[in-house]
Amino acid sequence: MTSPTTQAATTTGSEPVIGAGALGGPEVATAREIAQQPAVWRQVGRDHAEHAAERAAFLAPLLADARTRIVLTGAGTSAFAGRVLAPSLSRELARRVEAVPTTDIVSNPREVFADDVPTLLVSFARSGDSPESVAATELAEQCLTSVAHLIITCNPGGELASRHHPDAGPRDGSLVVLMPPATNDTGFAMTSSFTSMVLGCWLTLTGAAEPAALADRLAIAVEPLLADPSPVTALAARDYARVVYLGSGGLAGLAQEGALKLLELTAGRTVSFHDSSLGFRHGPKAVLDDATLVIAFRSDDAYTARYDDDIAAELVGAVGSDHVLRLTARTDGPAGEHDLVLPGLEGLDDAVLAVPFAVAVQLFALACSVRAGLTPDNPFPGGQVNRVVQGVTIHPLEP
Repeated sequence: MTSPTTQAATTTGSEPVIGAGALGGPEVATAREIAQQPAVWRQVGRDHAEHAAERAAFLAPLLADARTRIVLTGAGTSAFAGRVLAPSLSRELARRVEAVPTTDIVSNPREVFADDVPTLLVSFARSGDSPESVAATELAEQCLTSVAHLIITCNPGGELASRHHPDAGPRDGSLVVLMPPATNDTGFAMTSSFTSMVLGCWLTLTGAAEPAALADRLAIAVEPLLADPSPVTALAARDYARVVYLGSGGLAGLAQEGALKLLELTAGRTVSFHDSSLGFRHGPKAVLDDATLVIAFRSDDAYTARYDDDIAAELVGAVGSDHVLRLTARTDGPAGEHDLVLPGLEGLDDAVLAVPFAVAVQLFALACSVRAGLTPDNPFPGGQVNRVVQGVTIHPLEP
């Protein structure tokens, strides 16, 4: 499979359209929200450039303290945003950065916050209305002597953003970073919200130079794939019963997100698994059969990529090259028959690579949903699973 570098779609100034109308057409919000990502990433880059000074001023005293622990939190896909970012941010910021889901904070706050050190709690939320979102911030304040909040959300009217907005009262310890309005996805599954929050957090915490140029680079890399998604959507026609997603470091977090996206959009009809490139051999490899597809993410770190290459080669031998799709930013290393190379991304950190890589897995999940005869915007019409989680009771934490 060659690099999708020809016939790039233009997104600047107009909403991009996914090629191959079988994805559902403009009435399908999920398809539209996947397709809009190059445009909203560019907006994220411009917004950061405009607000960089304010964000840097908020973070400066926190990052100046070597004791400050950074906790990235959210639920579901929002939690996976933190898992994608944590390894790269730890290296970039040379400090303790951990991804802890809000679901773990709410159920076990005294364990998560056992070490009472200055903490920056970074909360990811598409809507900000999930019960755990606000509860996690309140429990951090209850358990810790010193906690600051960085809220990264797509919904300015959500409860999380409202609680931490300056209009809610004096909050010197909070900063709300809003994603572009279009990223408050109306479809069931988080797509543009996920990638935009990952990019927005990376720009905010690293203070990356030339944020608009970086966003444009990511957009250009995926525009050809959005114009012609057949390199990944054709795989949906094979009706795989099982799909395995693999990656190393932060890309293991993307593997988890890829597995969830497929599970959500197919309403559980396609069974999905995720693991790290090295961890897969330790038992989970038993899932492989002749009806399994493997989607593997290749790290841009030369050392780590050796392990990604090893498992990809092993899997080609086990299930055949037709059943292994590898996403990579480079053409070096052992080439696979079904490598999908996203061009122009060499040298980027894996957390940043996860942003364009996510588009490919979203397109695949959407195509599987349509092929299964489901409505991607609402794959659970009976309400078994909801866009904003329901049924959670937040219990008080006794002193």
